[in-house]
Amino acid sequence: MISSNIRFAVVAVLLAGTGLFQNMRARNVVAPPRISLASFPLQVGEWVGTDIPIAPIILNKLDRGEFLQRDYQDRKAKSTGVSLYLAYFPNQRAGRRRHLPDDCLAGSGWSTVESGTTTLALPGYRPFPANRYVITKGPDRQLVLFWFWGRGRGVASEDWADFYLVFDSLRLNRNDDALIRINTPLLPEEDPDAGQRRLLSFAEQVSPLVGSYIPR
Repeated sequence: MISSNIRFAVVAVLLAGTGLFQNMRARNVVAPPRISLASFPLQVGEWVGTDIPIAPIILNKLDRGEFLQRDYQDRKAKSTGVSLYLAYFPNQRAGRRRHLPDDCLAGSGWSTVESGTTTLALPGYRPFPANRYVITKGPDRQLVLFWFWGRGRGVASEDWADFYLVFDSLRLNRNDDALIRINTPLLPEEDPDAGQRRLLSFAEQVSPLVGSYIPR
């Protein structure tokens, strides 16, 4: 297992050694064919979605890209719904990500009471680590899962996301990258594991669709 110091050193060397090369190649970056996030299905199985506008002040803080924020409710279940956030950046730069979930949650008044990672095994993809947060604001609680997604690969760490972004820019001549977040409110006595099962049930239906909107 790679230690944190080695990991940061590798990322730093790659960033320093390829920064100029990336800039020289920027005009020739491949833009993979994809479908606009605006056409992402409003209904996925029994889940029916409602678009949630992103405030202009938040959009101004984000890099150039395309964004989707939507709440989904399972028509057959009486439990709480699931929120989906997709952010796709066609020309991302390592070390320049803005308005990450940690910043967004804190800026919205949420406090993190539990943080860690969990492994997701979604249809069509290799298992990968995702961030897992339990957050609170007053009496309200939510479970949040989010991960960085690029070229068909998911990671929890921003450092590893940067590593693969640089690596794939050299290997594939691609700088596109994405972030995916799903979260769900927790009922007063509900265990976070129950919330995670709800999120995974939703993610298993959504994941086969993602490749058309966020290219492998």
